[in-house]
Amino acid sequence: MTRPAALSASRIFVNLPVQDLKKSLEFFGRLGFTFNPQFTDDTATCMIIGETMFAMLLTREKFGSFTPYPLVDAHRNTEVLVALQFDSRAQVDDILQKALAAGGRDFWPVEDHGWMYGRAFQDLDGHIWELFWMDPAAMPQQ
Repeated sequence: MTRPAALSASRIFVNLPVQDLKKSLEFFGRLGFTFNPQFTDDTATCMIIGETMFAMLLTREKFGSFTPYPLVDAHRNTEVLVALQFDSRAQVDDILQKALAAGGRDFWPVEDHGWMYGRAFQDLDGHIWELFWMDPAAMPQQ
């Protein structure tokens, strides 16, 4: 039996509602993220996370126009966990400290498994961002 080819998307755009777009731009800018001005206006911005990874930060009104369902308050309900892998533990710690200094909230205790290290924060709107580093070659064998 022939195995079908794996599905492979070329980019990911995570859409997140925000209460105050200007404050969100300032917050994520302080973490070092940049924004694509071509996809930015008073209701939305395209935050560049990586070469093919983006977060569309949309005003709650704009986000609401894309769904018939009520929007959740991410400070009280979990809607999504955004996990980003980085190249080092130091980079994870640096971004977490920048997030806290910019008004984010430490979300989870440090997770250190030796081969994998992680931190997490909530942004101004309560969205949870997990930052991690891992070395799969050092992962314990099952």
